[in-house]
Amino acid sequence: MNLFKTFTDKLNTVLDQLAAEGELPEGLDVSRISVEPPRDPSHGDISTNAALVLSKQAKMKPRDLAEKIAAKLDALEEVTGTDVAGPGFINLRIADGFWLDLLKAVLVAGPSYGESGMGGGRKVNVEYVSANPTGPMHVGHGRGAVVGDVLASLLAKAGFDVTREYYINDAGAQVDALARSLHFRYLIALGRKTPADFDAARAAGTVEYGGDYLVPAAEALAARDGDKWADLDEALWLPELRLYGVDKMMDLIRADLGALGVEFAAFTSERELVQAGAVDAAAQYLEEKGLAYTGVLEPPKGKKPDDWEPVPLYLFKASEFGDDVDRPLKKSDGGWTYFATDMAYHKDKVARGFADMIDVWGADHGGYVKRMQAAVKALTGGEGELDVKLCQMVNLLSDGKPVKMSKRAGTFVTLREVIDQVGKDVVRFIMLTRKNDAHLDFDLVKVTEQSKDNPVFYVQYAHARCHSVFRSATEMFDGLDLSAGALAEADLSPLRSEDELALIKTLAAWPRQVEAAAEAHEPHRVAYYLYELAAQFHTLWTKGNRDASLRFIAEEDRDLTRARLALLMGVATVVASGLGVFGVTPLEEMR
Repeated sequence: MNLFKTFTDKLNTVLDQLAAEGELPEGLDVSRISVEPPRDPSHGDISTNAALVLSKQAKMKPRDLAEKIAAKLDALEEVTGTDVAGPGFINLRIADGFWLDLLKAVLVAGPSYGESGMGGGRKVNVEYVSANPTGPMHVGHGRGAVVGDVLASLLAKAGFDVTREYYINDAGAQVDALARSLHFRYLIALGRKTPADFDAARAAGTVEYGGDYLVPAAEALAARDGDKWADLDEALWLPELRLYGVDKMMDLIRADLGALGVEFAAFTSERELVQAGAVDAAAQYLEEKGLAYTGVLEPPKGKKPDDWEPVPLYLFKASEFGDDVDRPLKKSDGGWTYFATDMAYHKDKVARGFADMIDVWGADHGGYVKRMQAAVKALTGGEGELDVKLCQMVNLLSDGKPVKMSKRAGTFVTLREVIDQVGKDVVRFIMLTRKNDAHLDFDLVKVTEQSKDNPVFYVQYAHARCHSVFRSATEMFDGLDLSAGALAEADLSPLRSEDELALIKTLAAWPRQVEAAAEAHEPHRVAYYLYELAAQFHTLWTKGNRDASLRFIAEEDRDLTRARLALLMGVATVVASGLGVFGVTPLEEMR
C-alpha cells in the first residue's frame, strides 16, 4: 500500500534489466537511492535520485545514466511521462487510473490502511511520563505523556512490537519529603495540628508539598489506622508512609493518565530495583569490563577553584562512549547517584529483551542525555540503542493571558483540570501540533474555537463534513449503499478534476507518512499531514459551494455522486486512521 515502496520495487526491476542488458554493472549498491515526492509538485508525482547515487559506480555521467533509467521507467504502464531534471533527478508522472485504483485500495483496506511491516516485529520499549510520585500531573507531564503514547501507537502501526513503560522514581529524597508532608496532613486529620500549623511548617521548609491533593490520602490514613503513627519517631513512621504515599500518588497519576487515555503495560519501581541489587550488579558489570574506577573529576567549567573540592569518587568511563566527561556512580557519602540507578534500570530493560529504547523526558533533563546514551552503549556492548525525546515547556494561557495557579496542586495547574475543561481529545491533538523540542502555547480559549486556526477543530470538521454528506446522500438516493466495500466497486472514472486527483494523491501519501514519522520518532508529523489533508478537503468543499459541477452530491447523476462519495470515504478513512494513532475519537457530527 506504500506508493513509494511500490515504485522503489519497480525502479529496482528496471536497474536489474539494465544490468542484464549490459548497460549497468551487476551488484550495484542501491541502499542510498530515494523514491519520494518531488519538492515542487509541478515537477511530477514521484522523484528519484537513482542516477546521482549510481553514476560513480556505473562510471557514467549522472544525466546520461538518468536518461537510460528514465527510458525504461517511461515504458511502465502506470507512467505517463518522465523528465530528467537538474544534475540527474528523474521525475515521473503517474496515470490517473493508477490513483483511482489506489483509492479503491484505501476503501478496501479501511482502518488498516497505513499499517506497515517496516518494524518487522522488533521489540521497542517506550518509557514516558515517569513523573515523581509526589502529586498530580501538570500540563508539562501531559505533553510528555501524549508524545510518548502517540509515538508508541505510531511504532505499533509501523510494525514494531511496542511496550509502554512508566518508571516510578520512588527511591529518592523527594519521596521522604512526600511522606513528611503526608504525615503533617495526617496529624491535621486527627485534630493534632491545624491548617495554619501546616502553612507555618511549609514556610519554614519543614514540609514541602502543600497541595490539597494530599488531604484525601491523609484522611484515609487516619480513618484506617487511627493515631497509630501520631506519636512515633520519624524513623518508625517514615518507611511506612513512604510506601503508602507513593501508592496513593500513583493512584492519582493513573487516574490522570486514564482521563488522558494513556495506559501502560509495565510499571517499574526504582525502589524495587535498588532492593534487588540491580545497581550493584550494574556496577559490577562495569568493573569487570574495566569501565569503572575511583578518581577525581576536573573542576566544573566556570567555577573558581575554591568552589570545588577534589574528592575521590567512584566514576564511570562515560567519555569513552561519547560523553563529555566521566560520571560519578557514587556520591561522596558513598550512596549511589541517580545516574547509577538509571543505569541499572536501562540494563534491566535490555535484560528484558529491549535493545531498542526510547525515553521521553522533560527539556530540563537535556544535560543528562549524553551520559545515559553512553551508559547504554557500555552496558550492552554497543548493541543497545537509546533515543531520548526532550519535551519543551507548555505555556498555559487563557485568551492570551498566562494561567499559573491551582488550588488543588498549590503551585501549578494540573493536567486533570485542563482535561476536564477542554476534553482529552483536544489535549492530545494540540500537544502534537509542534515538534516535541519546541515550546508550545496551549490557550484554553483558542483550542476550543471553531476556526481554521484551531487544528483539532479543522481536522475533526473534515471528518464530520464527510459524514454529513453521507447522511444527505442517503436521504436523497433510495437504496444507496455507502459501505466502503460497495463504494470500492463504484466507477471512479468521473473523478477527473485536478483538485480531486490531488486529494487522492495526498491519501496515497499516508502509508509513507506513517513509516517516515515512525522511523524519525516524530509523531508531530502526523498532525501536519492531517491538517494538510483537511485543508485540501475544505478547499474542495468551498469550491463545490461556488461551482455546482464540483458538488459532492449530483442530484441528477447517481454514478458521479457514488464516485465522489468514494473519495469522501477515502478522506474519512485516512483522517480516522490518523486520529486513531493520536488516540482521538473522530467525530461524525460537530456540536
